[in-house]
Amino acid sequence: MSVEFIGYISNNNSSETIVRSGPVLDPTYIETVAKAHELAGFDRALLAFHSTTPDALQIGQHVLGITRKLKVMIAQRPGFTAPTLLARQLATLDQLSGGRVSLHVITGGNATELRQDGNTLDDKDERYARTSEFLDILRAEWTSEKPFNYSGKYYRVEKGFSQVKPHHPGGIYTFVGGGSDAAIEVAGKHADTFALWGESYAQVRDVTARVRAAAARHGRPTPRFSLSVRPILADTEEKAWAKADEILARATALQDKTGYRKPADGHATAGARRLLSLAEQGTRIDKRLWTEIAKLTGANSNTTALVGTPEQVAEVFGDYYDLGISHFLIRGFDPLIDAIEYGRELIPLTRKLIAERQSAHGVAAQ
Repeated sequence: MSVEFIGYISNNNSSETIVRSGPVLDPTYIETVAKAHELAGFDRALLAFHSTTPDALQIGQHVLGITRKLKVMIAQRPGFTAPTLLARQLATLDQLSGGRVSLHVITGGNATELRQDGNTLDDKDERYARTSEFLDILRAEWTSEKPFNYSGKYYRVEKGFSQVKPHHPGGIYTFVGGGSDAAIEVAGKHADTFALWGESYAQVRDVTARVRAAAARHGRPTPRFSLSVRPILADTEEKAWAKADEILARATALQDKTGYRKPADGHATAGARRLLSLAEQGTRIDKRLWTEIAKLTGANSNTTALVGTPEQVAEVFGDYYDLGISHFLIRGFDPLIDAIEYGRELIPLTRKLIAERQSAHGVAAQ
């Protein structure tokens, strides 16, 4: 099982510890970070979706135009673009880039934010049912060689057909995320890779087992699994933990300016609740999983960290790999500098460690 590293390209230089000083859409920053990811050895980079931010599909087109090998993982929410249209948009971009497009499906757990885009389905299970229909239609549009009809509760298509197909047979590679039972069921039916946040070994075992069971119910092979985490690195473990403490202090001091603070209404998605329950168990989980930023911000994004030397964090990635994780989505609190740093040691060390484990077990990477 091959290992893949996924980075993160934001629209401007900001994070929990960095207050944005430039424009909301900063083309120079986007270009710099994209090229840094490619040079650092990342396989692909996530482009996020929120109800008030620049459009990830167009950012993805720009990133693909200024890079040669880097793939993009474009986040989209079902329910706001017609599935037939999005299927053709993604297939067109995939053809233009030589097959470098993947889709990250985010149904959305915050009904208040979703209403900013005109959402009318407040029930989360209903939104996932809509997502499942949406993905049915995407796959049909990507693979059908003749016009197709689709009749569901949320979508109806008559004689749908796309002349442009994705670069690779079978469609666009699709990631599905979410922490609820409904999300697991959708992933079992549709996901090529299921995306987890940075959870404990025990939580990873639990979630991956549930997704495997869901895939089996739908007669599909088990998806691959991705883990999202924030590595904090230094040349000694002591320095790495001191760096983590500095990050926490800065994130706390800047909450009002960065906007990364716990929601006043106490809202938390199923995934966030899992991270918060982890934080209740302690600040350091397993070998070096750090939960303080998740606790501080309400865990409404990828907020758990792995703290240590590059060798120590690579060892933990090896542990997760043994649990079935093959994709690691990593981003830092200083996004550009950290991406470069990850490419210097962490990424090559992890690839080497996993290759050695595969060799020792007589397994070839796939």
